[in-house]
Amino acid sequence: MQIKISQGWPEDMEATARFLDRNWDYDSINTDLLQEKLYEDPYADPQLCFTAVEKGDICGFLYGVRRDIRGVAYGYVKLMAVDASKRRQKIGTQLYQKAEKQLIDKGATCLRWYDVPLNYFMPGIDPRYTAAYCFAQKMGFKKFDESLNMITDLGAMDWNTQKEEKELAKKGVKVRRATPENRKALSELLETEWELWANEVDMAMKDTPPSVHIAFIDNKLRAFSVHNGNNKGTGWFGPMGTHPELRGLGMGNILLKRCLQDMKNQGHTHAIIPWVAPVSFYSHYVKAHINRVFWRMEKQIKTS
Repeated sequence: MQIKISQGWPEDMEATARFLDRNWDYDSINTDLLQEKLYEDPYADPQLCFTAVEKGDICGFLYGVRRDIRGVAYGYVKLMAVDASKRRQKIGTQLYQKAEKQLIDKGATCLRWYDVPLNYFMPGIDPRYTAAYCFAQKMGFKKFDESLNMITDLGAMDWNTQKEEKELAKKGVKVRRATPENRKALSELLETEWELWANEVDMAMKDTPPSVHIAFIDNKLRAFSVHNGNNKGTGWFGPMGTHPELRGLGMGNILLKRCLQDMKNQGHTHAIIPWVAPVSFYSHYVKAHINRVFWRMEKQIKTS
């Protein structure tokens, strides 16, 4: 077996997307989505991209990223697959070891698997990918947490919020879709609590019209909700945030439903709500239910 591992962006993006799509049982990816995960990552780095090829055919792929988050130097495996017919032949091990060395050389002191803030494909390892979970364990990773995705049927409810918005208008609250002129105010709001979500908001603001809904009180932007800011075109909702000045008024419900109406108008039948914390909120207001669980894996790098 003559396996060649190259470093750098894939020579054939379409073939790489087909390879990944073929070897993931519970997820699907296309060329546009793969380009988003690679090139449009705010810290895109071709030195962390590795492709294994045998006789001209892709048999393995791994893409990593580096992030400095809240004072911690993280390195992530962001995407990975080995051809189903080539597993247990050390291809994954070679790919991972090359990526780990690069991540450590670039300063990473803590490694994680898939749950990459700013731009991610899945928020951890779905344990149904048993081989992936076992491989991560073999490479020294340990489970430290889990994350949840929820899903809601866009045809199950009426998402109209005009009545609620009229009531809030009496209290000086205005709700509308964001425009490019709101970028500065949005950035300032994000800096207060939600800095890690800035890239997703920026991606959603690039849509025409922007896939961002906002709320003001006393002419100050104090809440936002987003869809199509990550994994574009696949029906993902979020993120969403409300400043304390607007909490308790039902603002989250209104902003969420405005986004869901957008997605319904675009032809989506379901909305995915990823990496969820307030499960009861989404269950109550939009009848969402948990449809996937992800295990978050971590490996500490010993430093001398």
